[in-house]
Amino acid sequence: MKILLVAEGKHELGDGGGGGALAHLVARLLDRDVAFVTKWLKEAPMHVHRGKGRGFFVKAIRFMIDAARSPDKFDALVLVVDEDGQPDRIRQMDKAQGDQTSRIARALGVAVRSFDAWMLADERALSRVLAASVPRQPEIEEIRTPKETCTTLLEESDKSISLTELYAAVSREAKLSVLIGRCPTGFAPFAERVRAMA
Repeated sequence: MKILLVAEGKHELGDGGGGGALAHLVARLLDRDVAFVTKWLKEAPMHVHRGKGRGFFVKAIRFMIDAARSPDKFDALVLVVDEDGQPDRIRQMDKAQGDQTSRIARALGVAVRSFDAWMLADERALSRVLAASVPRQPEIEEIRTPKETCTTLLEESDKSISLTELYAAVSREAKLSVLIGRCPTGFAPFAERVRAMA
């Protein structure tokens, strides 16, 4: 299966070669071999769609059309954005998920409040990766600054890795059922959409 993987930053996409945290989560959800081509959200193609709609909706549609027309012959599009305290992004992605402008399989997700929060959901996985005792975090989707929380946990550990490397490692270790249970607004619907693509 070949997937166009789109997100906002390096913490999700890693080095761009399909080895980032988001790629690990998607491959585990699909439980199959997947080839990824990654693009940043800011690379949304301008020429393929000039339809009406809010920003994230239009970008999602543009990526769907582009993936369907691509000579890379993508089987699906996976696109994740951060909610960043703007619930309208969820409505836009839900609308794009059901849009029939393109027939390409897709899983569009919104991480509440950001992708970093998903990395905090499974404290046991965090503890293993950081070789430290990480306490259970409070309500994951209500943490105002999840990236700062992740940065603090990393700085307090003895690990000499980047935040991007931490996220990739946690995404390989975390129990998917825990992420689904602790992130019901963001990760749970995204996981359902990814699994439906299989």
